[in-house]
Amino acid sequence: MKEKVYVLDTNIILQNLQNLYKISDNKTNHIVIPETVLLELEDKKKLPNELGYYSREFARLLAKMKIKEVDYKLGFKVVKLFNEEINIDIIAKDVYDTQIEQIHISESNDKRIIEVASIAQEYYRGYKTIFLSLDVYARTFALFKGIKTETLHDDKSMVPNFNFVKSIELDSSLFNSLENKDITSIDKDYEMENFAYCFESTDGNIEYAIITNGKIDILKENDFKALNVKPVNIKQKLFTKAILTNLYDLLVIDAKAGSGKTLMSVVSSMRLIDLGLYDKIVYVRNSIESLDKGADVGYLSGNDEKFRIYNMALQDTLEFIAKKHLKKSENRENQESIDSKIDELKSRYCIETLWPGEARGRTLSGAIVIMDEWQNSSEKTTQLILSRLDESCMAIVIGSNRQIDNLYLNKYNNGLTTLLKQTNESHPELKMFAIELEKAVRGKFAQFTERIFEKKVEN
Repeated sequence: MKEKVYVLDTNIILQNLQNLYKISDNKTNHIVIPETVLLELEDKKKLPNELGYYSREFARLLAKMKIKEVDYKLGFKVVKLFNEEINIDIIAKDVYDTQIEQIHISESNDKRIIEVASIAQEYYRGYKTIFLSLDVYARTFALFKGIKTETLHDDKSMVPNFNFVKSIELDSSLFNSLENKDITSIDKDYEMENFAYCFESTDGNIEYAIITNGKIDILKENDFKALNVKPVNIKQKLFTKAILTNLYDLLVIDAKAGSGKTLMSVVSSMRLIDLGLYDKIVYVRNSIESLDKGADVGYLSGNDEKFRIYNMALQDTLEFIAKKHLKKSENRENQESIDSKIDELKSRYCIETLWPGEARGRTLSGAIVIMDEWQNSSEKTTQLILSRLDESCMAIVIGSNRQIDNLYLNKYNNGLTTLLKQTNESHPELKMFAIELEKAVRGKFAQFTERIFEKKVEN
């Protein structure tokens, strides 16, 4: 097989440093890093988030590599580095055609990186040179220059079609004996990812259930009588019941905006704390939303100010719950009463917030950890948070692959999807549950926008 030369964009390294080793494939392929990529990584080294972590890790990798040679060519130079697993060539031009414009610095950097890719195509003549980037605009610039491009090979074949709620037709005579029955006696094609069922008969009987320890657990209305806020549709009920059973260690929910995922996670967690099963709720949300300088929270002053905007979903949820707790005589619209009730809820349920950068070195115990907007978190952040939890914790991972804001991730490689992929097999360490919530429940505006703006397009 002919050796390939991969010219890497900055986002390939920042998405996951392990990408370098996958691309190298035990030195089967050659890696080229443009000088501009080094400058971008250097600029991010001091960030307190995951981007800063990977920038520093890459610097450590370079520091440990050996120099094979420095090849001086007309107009550019190549620094060749190696270790036992990987070869990296760093290419710098003496003079770039593209002038750096501060107002369009990202585009200017992209074009300089493409200039190096063009040089690589000539320098490694005889090899297949490929520009690798997550950024469609950068790949387009490369195509204009006649350079072959690829993104990471996180293709659709790597994401299975999940069947979390399975429909099955049964004879009416079986309905009265479903409770606590072994699911394999009803469905011989049962698979691990079938966490819930809809049982239907031709004469109109219908029952919904979750599967706990291989047994059928029928959905009942009194499952939720103790909740201050109750689930309003079938999938919300299945999700909520799964939390309340306290038989699952890790629950993974792919849910669209307005589907009630955060609300029902918090309400159900509060109930488990009322029962004395856990001590506190820890709300985790990654801070990566925008990568433009000035918009990233790393540039805001003070931790409270940095992460206040990322905890607004939790604050809105607590305000909704607080209003439900307040009696009409206490004036549910009085902000002072609402704020007082929110403070009471935070104290009673020991609700705390955590961002990934604070998690290192910590061990969480007796906590229900709600990991929100997890489509914006990478595998590394997912590992970081979950590895902080001891045996006495439950984790609820929620997010929507329809709303990915992290430019370094896509719906095939983020932390939410990575966990969803694990639901089709059993794990000796813990029990998992997963479901997809597709129905918005915020009311007429959510329903209107869903109908008008969300076109079903196959990507």
